Amino acid sequence: MALFWFYIGIIASRSVWDDRVVDPEQIDMRATEEFSPRYKGLDLWPDAEVLAAFWDGQMAAVAAVRPALPNIAAAAAAVAARLGEGGGRLVYGGAGTSGLLAIQDGMEMNSTFGWPPERLLLLMAGGDQARLQITGGDEDDAASAEQAVKDHRLGPADAVIAVAASGTTPFTVALARAARAAGALTVGIANCADTPLLQAAERPILLDSGPEVIAGSTRLNAGTAQKATLGMLSSLAMTRLGHVVDGLMVSLVADNEKLKGRGARIVAEVAAVEPAQADAALERGRGRVKDAILIARGASEAQARDLLAASGGNLRVAMERLNLAS
Repeated sequence: MALFWFYIGIIASRSVWDDRVVDPEQIDMRATEEFSPRYKGLDLWPDAEVLAAFWDGQMAAVAAVRPALPNIAAAAAAVAARLGEGGGRLVYGGAGTSGLLAIQDGMEMNSTFGWPPERLLLLMAGGDQARLQITGGDEDDAASAEQAVKDHRLGPADAVIAVAASGTTPFTVALARAARAAGALTVGIANCADTPLLQAAERPILLDSGPEVIAGSTRLNAGTAQKATLGMLSSLAMTRLGHVVDGLMVSLVADNEKLKGRGARIVAEVAAVEPAQADAALERGRGRVKDAILIARGASEAQARDLLAASGGNLRVAMERLNLAS
């Protein structure tokens, strides 16, 4: 019931804002910076009620992702198509909380999907040091974003995911504009409609997560919606690039004991072999799960490497070619 009234409050507050003429410089005040009178006196509430308000906000944030699914799917397809053409980089960019969430998603690409580190670029306002200590002025530095596009020579082979809750952050907007001008695919993720980031991006994704319980604290509602979207967007793109089969991480490289166990289970499941065969195939494949699956299905080590190379790393295609060759 609390969640129901939370939604009603958001809808009611938005109807007032939607009837106003909005100053472009105050766009972010429509949602991520808006104060909701529902939370007046929040600091005086009992702990359980404060947590319930936070929880309601989190549920609303997740629900806000649902209407964006078509745009997330279109963006993922575009990213996969661009990167599948060969050689391009997956680029994440942003400032503050949004930047940290974007970078977190990027940092998981290698361990989860085997995405090559040399084909990953993380651009945070304020540079690498901002990952440990964020300073407010960094997000206003549009020139540094434009320079980063030049320094890293972003171009038509690359796909850029730029994230800003307000959709107005100068660094992030400049990154999207400069990258698109250089020919890169640009995906913009924002929590406010009709904002410069969504206008600058070739593939805009609006996450209408509404006012924050703590006004302006986008690490809560907006951040939750962004985290969910980034994870789904990258996971779908990587699935289309052949890094997932039957819901399993087939691009995994088993380089520690935990991953060796996981890798062997994946090999056994996909190749339909006994655990002992999976272990042996993983050993012959030097921990590379895709190689091991093909080896378990009858390929030699060299043949497995050749099949994957000829298939652009797509295991499904490689398995089909192995079946035809058998």
